[in-house]
Amino acid sequence: MNSKLRAKVKESVMAVLPITLIVLFISTFLVPLNIASASMFFFGAVLLIVGMGMFQLGAEMAMSPLGEGIGVQMSKSRRLLLVMLCSLALGIIITVAEPDLQVLSNQVPGIPNPVLIWTVAIGVGLFLAAAILRIIRHVDLSILLAVFYAAVLIISFFVPGDFLAVAFDSGGVTTGPITVPFIMALGVGLSAVRGDKGAAEDSFGLVALSSIGPILSVLILGCFYSPKEAVFGEQIGENVETVKDLMVVFTRELPHYAGEVALSILPIVAVFAIFQLCFHRYQRRQRLRVCVGFAYTYVGLILFLTGVNVGFAPVGSLIGSGLADSSKKWLLIPIGMLIGYFIVKAEPAIQILDHQVQTVTDGLIPAKSMNRCLSIGVSVSVGLAMLRIITGLDIRWIILPGYVLALVMSRLVPRIFVGIAFDSGGVASGPMTSTFLLPLCIGACETLGGNVMTDAFGAVALVALTPLIAIQIMGLSYRIKLARQEKLAPAPVMPADIDEIVEIEEW
Repeated sequence: MNSKLRAKVKESVMAVLPITLIVLFISTFLVPLNIASASMFFFGAVLLIVGMGMFQLGAEMAMSPLGEGIGVQMSKSRRLLLVMLCSLALGIIITVAEPDLQVLSNQVPGIPNPVLIWTVAIGVGLFLAAAILRIIRHVDLSILLAVFYAAVLIISFFVPGDFLAVAFDSGGVTTGPITVPFIMALGVGLSAVRGDKGAAEDSFGLVALSSIGPILSVLILGCFYSPKEAVFGEQIGENVETVKDLMVVFTRELPHYAGEVALSILPIVAVFAIFQLCFHRYQRRQRLRVCVGFAYTYVGLILFLTGVNVGFAPVGSLIGSGLADSSKKWLLIPIGMLIGYFIVKAEPAIQILDHQVQTVTDGLIPAKSMNRCLSIGVSVSVGLAMLRIITGLDIRWIILPGYVLALVMSRLVPRIFVGIAFDSGGVASGPMTSTFLLPLCIGACETLGGNVMTDAFGAVALVALTPLIAIQIMGLSYRIKLARQEKLAPAPVMPADIDEIVEIEEW
């Protein structure tokens, strides 16, 4: 167990170290930070590394077996209505418990927090039920995506511009560290009992469809609420002069996040208890392993959220303000792209997605290639977000053509890449995005005198968009290369669509 934890922490170090070094460089040469801010950031990075390592191990031990078990049981059930009702309830429970959603609701003025949270939760529940029905009925994912996103694009023209970015952001933050491991494992379980060639493809797509529900529900909510401006007050006001002061600041916040994470984990624990009582799926050793996994998940998320919110979020706002306040505000774009490239590696759910893709495809799509494509996509999205802040470009001119392009590409790439791409869009926009990149954008926007609601919000939505295109470009390149190889030397007919994929290391 200790060796596994050490391995996970080592992965976390490699993921978090680059973004930490970038912030060190910026704070030294471009936006000097005081000792208090810098020390809180680096101590937060330590908590983030340990917390992410523990969370990944906990999700592997608890969330994945539970999600797969429920998925297998659902696929065996012949009571379709009961399956749909259970899916709706699961979607609502895990979304209400999602920490990222709490962060977003606190930053959106003009809408009561419970109203926004429950609107998003119901949207996730409905679309999770639709996603499970798709797997059971073997419906083509690209067709559903085209239908639902067409509805999103049409409704977006009737929603106030001040609300559009918030609606798309809500779709990104919903799929966070609690939601993603469970939903992805649910998809694996649902498709595991099938022996057909499309089983591997259908194991992806639950996160993709679940991300559409919040966008649609919040767009509809926008017809009744019209927030005009956002207020972001995450600034470092602590007087940190000694190591003791530093420890006091973080330990004072630990109980708050301990309670928040407890509220997030307890519903999942209750689902596990009810599921075990009903179906007796897990033996004593497995039950013990799942309980230990929940403990790792709980402690890991406490450390992760404390490090990110107390150490990272204020520094993000200060760096954004400092860069925008200088005469070289255009540096926001290249620096933002550099931060975006490396920050996605520190998203805990990204690591889970990468490993699942590698496992489900039997190594044909390695985690390293997935990570590289996601980094490029998020880098582009952060650059676009900074461009919007500087120029005031309407997000419609990026979001709408972007989704149209992604949907067109979904008809051209191997089917398995469609589910992976649209899942990755939801997974990429996790807690690091909502608590570091969003404050970075808000700080820059406020300094430049822009409208936070229209110019800063939308960064999460862009982070959720570009991986859709980046991963499908990778899939399209595989299809083109495969076609060229077949022309040179005709290959034998492969038994499944997944065999269309060429070894990525060779490519």
